[in-house]
Amino acid sequence: MYLSPSNEFSAARPALLQAISAETHRVLPRLVALRQHLHAHPELSGEEYRTADCVAELLAELGLEVKSGVGRTGVVGLLTGNGRDERTVGVRADMDGLPIAEQTELPYRSQVRGVMHACGHDLHTAIGLGTAMVLASLRESLPGRVKFLFQPAEETAQGARWMVDDGALEDPRVSALFALHCFPSLPVGVIGVRPGVFTAAADSLVIEVFGRSGHGARPHEAVDAIWVAANVVTALQQGISRMHNPLRPVVLSIGQMQGGRAPNIICDHVVLKGTVRSLDPQTRTALPTWIEQIVAQTCAAFGADYRLHYGNGTPSVINDPHLTHLVEDCVRTLLGAQYLQALPEPSMGAEDFAVFCEQVPGTMFRLGVGGPTSYPLHHPSFDGGDGAIAPGVMTLAAAAVSYWRL
Repeated sequence: MYLSPSNEFSAARPALLQAISAETHRVLPRLVALRQHLHAHPELSGEEYRTADCVAELLAELGLEVKSGVGRTGVVGLLTGNGRDERTVGVRADMDGLPIAEQTELPYRSQVRGVMHACGHDLHTAIGLGTAMVLASLRESLPGRVKFLFQPAEETAQGARWMVDDGALEDPRVSALFALHCFPSLPVGVIGVRPGVFTAAADSLVIEVFGRSGHGARPHEAVDAIWVAANVVTALQQGISRMHNPLRPVVLSIGQMQGGRAPNIICDHVVLKGTVRSLDPQTRTALPTWIEQIVAQTCAAFGADYRLHYGNGTPSVINDPHLTHLVEDCVRTLLGAQYLQALPEPSMGAEDFAVFCEQVPGTMFRLGVGGPTSYPLHHPSFDGGDGAIAPGVMTLAAAAVSYWRL
């Protein structure tokens, strides 16, 4: 339950928000340099050792209580306020890069072959550290504590679970959690918000089709696993369009198809690997059974056997309405209503921030980084840039501070 806000803190909030804005712009040059340094030195999921060291050193410099190695390469920093409120607010930022070779001519382009920050986690980490810098300068005015979670391995959807299992949300227990993700579809500095379902659940799918090998000139004497597998893919895609409620979207994509030994040999074994995205929890629950029925019936029709593995992965991010509206209010107050945009629909992308939100109320917002020459996330030419650092820091810091008035 939310505690009743003190009249003293409610009256002090406008001055705090002004201080957040002023302090953000004071530290901005350092954050720009930091963001560009992180961009030039990306690390893959679970290997964020240098990034974690950088984060831990800066948090310690700010006087926070720091724990490294939380969730393998994660870092937790605890900022203690004046103790008038027992609640702890959480701020989460992810740190890992992607196995993509950067194709830019930026002076701070990646110096690590085949690895780059193609999803903006360099920006997220810099903003998380900027939020810590700003709030550390105001610690005597903060009623409660702020816990900063710098998470590894978001790109592999493992890091949040590692940190939860390692107790990152405990001692002291986090009461509410805020996070952001950069978004090239929004103009620079615009904050996109959406209460309720924010991202899709993402599950994994592996289907093995077993046929019977034979000579390529006599396919009627064999069971062609490639042909059967192709029919399985077609049946699944057709089934989605004709058998599922279109108001409860499902995306099933087969990204890998492996099989065959030679051009003149009928293939007897094919492996299909894919991802399954959904927004509705009831639909998600029914998907494994529905998929297996389609696969079983298709394989049986052509004399093949199958083996199927359906892996439950990352759940949907469900944004807490109260926390989302709090973010909206902070944006209007600090940045202006022109920097606030309601997101009309959820994303079919996934985000393991959802794992945290299964444990505590949380909300994630989109941070615009788009411009005339923007590239999409995960593109080898993507760069989140520096223009969104200040709006990101101010919004996160203001949301954390404003939580104690709820």
